[in-house]
Amino acid sequence: MSDAKDALLSAVQVEVEYRKGRFIMNEDLQQQTGQMAAWLTSDHAKSGMLLCGKCGNGKTTLVRAFQSLLNVLNIRNDYYNTMWGIRIMEARDITHLCKTKYQEWLRLCHVQMLAIDDLGTEPTEVLDFGNVLNPVVDLLTKRYNEQLFTIITTNLTPAEIREKYGDRIADRFNEMMERIIFKNDTYRV
Repeated sequence: MSDAKDALLSAVQVEVEYRKGRFIMNEDLQQQTGQMAAWLTSDHAKSGMLLCGKCGNGKTTLVRAFQSLLNVLNIRNDYYNTMWGIRIMEARDITHLCKTKYQEWLRLCHVQMLAIDDLGTEPTEVLDFGNVLNPVVDLLTKRYNEQLFTIITTNLTPAEIREKYGDRIADRFNEMMERIIFKNDTYRV
């Protein structure tokens, strides 16, 4: 687990520096990467992770660092005869994709590893020729049913998630998602 944490910390540093930021090693970052590394390396029943906290405190950076780390490690997935990788999509883009490219949205529902960035910024419902669609809720339901690896970043609190998406999704999140609460302030100055 400590190797995974060190690798994640290094990947976060590379991601921050790539974005022309100043890497700040602190207790919060140590704890957040430690929690993620523990989840990634343990045998657990939760197929997802929820990263919650205020704007600008490193949630998306941690997910992008994980994506880069997977790419560098080049780990083979023998079941699908591919390399492990994670697709990162913004919640707003998922909503747009469902309405404009439905077949692509359906494929997205079933990718092995998916990160949904900025959950809560998208409209919950969209109209398509008089039909009411719930793109993100439907995608999350499909991923829950198949227990697919899903990471979510959001500025919403668990109570706000329940209010926006309802009891059904909130209860499924409780079962499916390990939580990391980002309590630190923004790194954007």
